[in-house]
Amino acid sequence: MDAYSLSDLWSILVMQGFSGLSLFSVLLLMALGLAIIFGQMGVINMAHGEFMTIGAYTIYSFSKLTETYFPTLMPYYFIVAILGAFLIAFVVGYLVEYTLIRHLYKRPLDTLLATWGLSLIMQQLFRSAFGAREVSATLPDWLMGSWKPTPDIDIPLNGIFVMVMSILVTGAVVLFLFRSNWGLKVRATTQNRVMAGAVGINTKKIDRVTFAIGCGIAGVAGACFTTIASTGPTSGSLYIVDTFLVVVFGGSASLFGTVASAFSIAQAQSVLTFFLTNAMGKVVTLMTIITILMMRPEGLFRSKVRR
Repeated sequence: MDAYSLSDLWSILVMQGFSGLSLFSVLLLMALGLAIIFGQMGVINMAHGEFMTIGAYTIYSFSKLTETYFPTLMPYYFIVAILGAFLIAFVVGYLVEYTLIRHLYKRPLDTLLATWGLSLIMQQLFRSAFGAREVSATLPDWLMGSWKPTPDIDIPLNGIFVMVMSILVTGAVVLFLFRSNWGLKVRATTQNRVMAGAVGINTKKIDRVTFAIGCGIAGVAGACFTTIASTGPTSGSLYIVDTFLVVVFGGSASLFGTVASAFSIAQAQSVLTFFLTNAMGKVVTLMTIITILMMRPEGLFRSKVRR
């Protein structure tokens, strides 16, 4: 660090901080879906990363189709493709809940093993459909380039877009859970499933749609992921550990804790991996989180619910 001037250090911290915000945005979108599935429903979904991959491959497919058949629509396809990523991941999640997950509620170990097997099956399907090599979508021009607030600082436009998407999706999730009739039913089912059923709430339907929405949000995370990295069959699985870490560290049933946890972990990893090695940055971050969880097992923010 002695080789850097104060101006250099400031520029590095700003750019690494923004890089951390880009990672934070993807982690947050992944963790929001998982917080709904794991925190609200108690389902350990090890295939959650593959729903992110579904979203990423959806963007890639839209990109190739538009580039081949409708090149004049290239500046506009991305927004439509994001909606497609959500819908496709939502439908697949709905089918997975109906055919597999609904038989495994209150059996966490069986759920973990079943969804881990599902993730391996989905990875092989991705290899068969798209090949083993990583692929990249052709992004519209308005996502290319960077914004230079100062001569020494470059902020990529795609990173700004990912952050805006994470803010919009987070706001939509908050409105969905706390300002809608459906969200009221979800929270009632979470707090007391038996009582919710007794007052006429269809808890099975709540579970199915909530699981599908969580998967759909992971699909949006995958769509945003394509703006900052290439996509391969195992891309989603690379994020699943960090995503569970975000949810557990923030508090498994706390959306505010998920946001705070994603921000803390992403910023710590981004800055530490610059000044240390990539592996050491992750190790220091993980050890810090483990130490905090030993003192506060419920996570940063504990959700108060009646059982």
